[in-house]
This record gives sequence, structure tokens and C-alpha cells, in this order.
Amino acid sequence: MSSLAELTVLVSTGRELAPGDVELAAAALAGTAETDEVKGEFLGALARRGETAAEIAAFAAAFRARAINPGVEGWASRAIDIVGTGGDHAGGFNISSIVVLILASAGVTVMKHGNRGITSKCGSADLLAGLGVNLEAPPEMLRRALDELGFVFFFAPAFHPTFKHIAPVRKALAARGQRTVFNILGPLINPGRPAHVLLGTFSAASVPRLADAFEVLGARAGVAAHGVIDGERGIDELTTATANRVRGFGARREIDGEWLAGDFGLERASFADLAGGDLTTNLALVEALVAGRAPRGLVDTIVLNAAVAMWIVGLVPEVREGLAPARELLLGGAVQAKIGATREFYRS
Repeated sequence: MSSLAELTVLVSTGRELAPGDVELAAAALAGTAETDEVKGEFLGALARRGETAAEIAAFAAAFRARAINPGVEGWASRAIDIVGTGGDHAGGFNISSIVVLILASAGVTVMKHGNRGITSKCGSADLLAGLGVNLEAPPEMLRRALDELGFVFFFAPAFHPTFKHIAPVRKALAARGQRTVFNILGPLINPGRPAHVLLGTFSAASVPRLADAFEVLGARAGVAAHGVIDGERGIDELTTATANRVRGFGARREIDGEWLAGDFGLERASFADLAGGDLTTNLALVEALVAGRAPRGLVDTIVLNAAVAMWIVGLVPEVREGLAPARELLLGGAVQAKIGATREFYRS
């Protein structure tokens, strides 16, 4: 019996994997010695039992170690990632991508990690590439981007080469409607390892687990959130159109409960205000946003996320105090200027 098959038996009996077991599993999943069938049986058993926060953190540590190092340690202690797990099928706009531009305009260093759309028509990589970011930029260019633009985008496939050995089994499991631990690992394996995180996740149940996983990994400060659209649907975003299940970690670990738009003096929006589409649609929405023509709920949601991120990194003492500066950066020309500077940087 192979080591991965043995671990499948352990998981199937309800046992929690120790960090050493997780490292063995990660090595087997990232390698070529095991068949896709054996890998699928392990991942399916783990998902059915439910991954613990400690296991998620151990998998994240294992795949962080296997990632290509972009050499951005000098920025990591003050940087933040604004990221979602994806997989919510809610059809929302790329909120986090615009938050990145607001934060960079405010002087907050951002290291965003993401991919092209898999369960959506337009992922963060698709939109940022449409705004001029070079997804294949080498590490030395990315380091210059941190200095000159204040933000960087780490395109996941370029930094996690071992995932190519996991992709076929993930695809096969997804076709059967089976989520795996890899559906939640993305936000935890940013190769830049920023000390701060604002994380959106696809289910309310995963909020405390992911917050606890970041706690185990030693994140300096952050918040995990899930927007509840109705009894059956949710979104991997913090929004003004939903009740938001939130849990903090690190220096923000006192946060644990529900946030509503009214808690921050904002109006509750219709979820229709947050709708996105394909790349062409979302680029048009970006133009509408910077011109002040976008739906109020979308503007408020983006501003709220930016204010929360400013609070996480300590730029403002309270979330409310970040709302006005974030709105001015979005609507007053700073974000539009940042888009122009981004296009120019990557062209040169």
C-alpha cells in the first residue's frame, strides 16, 4: 500500500493528519509516482471528512515551500493581499482587483495572488491583464513594480509549477461536484507571503477555518469574510449587499461575528449592483467606476473593502475613517492615474 493510500485510510476513519503526514501527502500529490486515481481518493476522503484549520495550514506551508520565490521579502512585512477563494458561482465583479489600485494609490503595498477565471467569466488575472499587467513578468520586474507602482500581481501558474501534477485530478473531481483542499489553498500560498490579508471565501463555514489557518501560519493581521446573499447562496467577498460573516486573525483576532453595511454608515445595496461579466463587460465597469457612473452598491462595496484593508494594515484607526479617503482615490482620479502608470510600466 502506498503512503498516500495509507493516509487515505487514516482520513477515512476520521483521524486528523499530523504536519508530517501532510508533508508526505503534499509530496505525493505534487509528484508523479502516484496515479490520479489514488490522488483523487485521498483528496475526496479528506474533503468528505472536512479539512481542519491545522491541516489547511500544513498544506499551505508545504506548497509555499514548493513555490518559486519572487524575492520580495523586503516588502512582505508591510504588504497585504486582497484575495478570494473563488468557487462561489455568484457572478460578481472583480472587487478585489480595484481595491488593489485604491490601496496602491494610498501608499499601501499590495501583493495580490490569483489566477484566470475558472468558475467565473473573468478572474483577477484576466482583469488585471486587461488593465496592462504582464502576467508573465519575471521576478526582477515584479520587484521594480513594487517600488514604482506599489503593487504586484503573482500569477499563480507561474509560481506553483508542481500544481500541474494535481490539475488533472482536480478537474476530474470538479466534474463530479467535489471540492478539495485546493479550492481553499490559493489565498494561503501567496509566494510573496504578505503579512496582512483581506480574504473572501465561498462559504460561511470556511470563514473560521481559514482565519484559524492564517493564525497558525503566523499572519500579522487580517480578516476572513463571506457574504451571505440568501439562505442558499453566498459570495467570496465582503459586500454592502449581504450580511457578512467575518472572523479576524493576528492583530485583528477580536473580530468574530457579522458585519452589515449599516455598521459603517453605508446603505444596504441590491446584489444586482455587484454583477460582473466577461472581460469586456468588466473593463467597461472599470471605466464607469473611475468616471463615477457605476452602481452605488458596487462603489460602496469597493470603498468598504479598501477601508477595511487600510484598517488591517494600520493606516486608519477605524474602518469608518478609511471610507472617505478610499472613495476620493477611486472617484477623484488617483485610480485612473494608477491604471495609466501600470500600462506604461509594463509597456516599457
